[in-house]
This record gives sequence, structure tokens and C-alpha cells, in this order.
Amino acid sequence: YLLQIEDLQVNLQVNLQVDLQVDAWLGLQLGVQLADLCLEEGSFYMNFKLSQRSLNKLQGVHPDLVAVAHRAIELTEVDFGVTYGMRTYSEQEQLVAQGRSQTMKSKHLLQDSGYSHAVDLVAYFGSDISWELNVYDEIADAMAQAAREVGIPLKWGAAWSEGDIREYSGTAEDAMNAYVDLRRSQGRRPFIDAPHFEMM
Repeated sequence: YLLQIEDLQVNLQVNLQVDLQVDAWLGLQLGVQLADLCLEEGSFYMNFKLSQRSLNKLQGVHPDLVAVAHRAIELTEVDFGVTYGMRTYSEQEQLVAQGRSQTMKSKHLLQDSGYSHAVDLVAYFGSDISWELNVYDEIADAMAQAAREVGIPLKWGAAWSEGDIREYSGTAEDAMNAYVDLRRSQGRRPFIDAPHFEMM
């Protein structure tokens, strides 16, 4: 009887291990299939969200542009935060003096609507800031799609000559390259401000 009980315990343990392995494999396969389906349908999001600091920076920004930023963080494959929304006149003067802006007619200043019409965004990988230009292409693509959904014209600071990026037929990278090529053909240096987006 003791031998039979021991054999029964061993069989139960083996069967349990096999069942657990099968369940784990099935779970893995289901996860892979769901991920593939989401990617095929274009519905796989990274679940980023704007921090409280970014939300504070959006105070004073036009509600439509705020809506674009909120939608873009849901669409983007690259996490981002808001570094600038509304600026004071003195802040803009300092940035122009430092060469970080080229105009005192910045859309960051209060416009006739009573709101700022521009935001500056910064890319994040985890907690690290990235200034690699290619990641801002990805953010710009998300901002363009968000602007289409919200319904406002949007200009990108790395493609000044290309107008409303909602209507650009190529990618954000294509738009930036078109701007760079145009400036070089004119013998002028491109002013690339990839974090910058403004209402038109």
C-alpha cells in the first residue's frame, strides 16, 4: 500500500508539472497572437501618459493644442513630456539672445485668442532624455495624426517650409528632409527645432 501511495504521489506531481508547462505554453502563444493582432490592426499602444509636470506646462495653451498633445501621447511609440507651453515676453527675449529662438513673434507668447499656440516636447527613454533627431520624427508623426483627429492645422519646427503636417503626404522625416533640402538650395542654414509644434 505504501508503494502504491508513493507511486500515486509521483504521478500526481508529474501530471501537475506537465499541466503547468502546457498552460504556460498556451498562455505564451495567446500573448504572441494578441500582440500580432494588435500590431496588424494598428492598435498596439505603449500606454504612455503625460506627467503632472507636463500637465502644468500646458496651462495657458490653447485647448485644441492641449487635446492634440493628450491624443499624441496615446498614439506615440516614443514617450515624451512637455517642456514649454506659454512663455512670458522676457523669457522669449532670453531665448532669442541665447540663439535658442529666432523670433520675438513666437507662438509660445499669448496670442489674440488669449492662449499660447505652441508647445515644446522632449523625448524620454525611461527616465533619460533623448535629443536624437530620429525619435522626434516619431513624435511628429503622432502629433500629426492627433492633429488630424482633433482637426487643427499644425506646423512642426523641423519642417518649417512644409506647412500643415497633417496634410503632408509623406512621413515627418520626409517633411524635415524637404525643409533641409530647400534651405540648402537657398544657401541658407536650416533651423531645426524638432521639439517644437505650433498651431497655424
